[in-house]
Amino acid sequence: MPFNIRLALGLGGVPPHDNSRAYQWEKRLHWPMLIVTLLALPAFYLGELAAEPDLQWLGRMLDRAVLLAFSVELLLMLNVTTQRTRYLLHNWLSLAIIAATALSLLIAHLPGELSALLRLLRIALAGLLIARLAHQMRSITPGSTPYILVLGFGLMLLSGAGFYWMEPTVHSYWDGVWLAFTSGLTVGYGDLTPTTHAARLFASVVIVLTYGMMSLVTASLAAFFVGQEERRMRLEMHHDLKALRQEIAYLRERLEQPPAKSKADEIPGS
Repeated sequence: MPFNIRLALGLGGVPPHDNSRAYQWEKRLHWPMLIVTLLALPAFYLGELAAEPDLQWLGRMLDRAVLLAFSVELLLMLNVTTQRTRYLLHNWLSLAIIAATALSLLIAHLPGELSALLRLLRIALAGLLIARLAHQMRSITPGSTPYILVLGFGLMLLSGAGFYWMEPTVHSYWDGVWLAFTSGLTVGYGDLTPTTHAARLFASVVIVLTYGMMSLVTASLAAFFVGQEERRMRLEMHHDLKALRQEIAYLRERLEQPPAKSKADEIPGS
């Protein structure tokens, strides 16, 4: 059996020759789980780097949301697939993310001597989530652009709420959205800037996520134009194959027709 790197990384998806319902649910869950995976990255930064209790609480809430989402996805897929054991073996990364997230939430309430273990566990969890995110980004198709734009718009709205909550110089929600936009795209007009440690930490998370979203938009647009070119080439190949089939059918008819008799053959005794 040839080596499959997707199976080795626990990203195998639905096993081959499963039922159509399992493949449909895998496709439906792709974009929601992509959003959950993106939210897990700021949860790592808030839980690991934030000093304020409110930000640490927000990080724990995001960790709980990630744990719930990945658990629901796994249970749902195990319910619709007919090869449950093979699905678990092919997608061990999801099990590892669930286990690591649950342990990080549990260890957060243990004595401080385990802080090094907690930090190591969170780093391992971030690596697992990045692997999952990289795999999900490979599924970008020409039709993914609207979903990515909606996801980016939602990210700006959520980031605006975060700045409105954490930054004292931001006096309205839409000013927070503007600060999120200028920070994420690194425009930096200077009219609004993060001044507190919490807002600066949050701005760094927004910048990282926005860069990721911009790369997704670029990739989806490239996939759209490449898809258009491929569609045109497939259409031309289809026309060429159709013309070739017609020519072959015409030649076959000519070969199957009996040869025409000459006049010498029609005259008796000639």
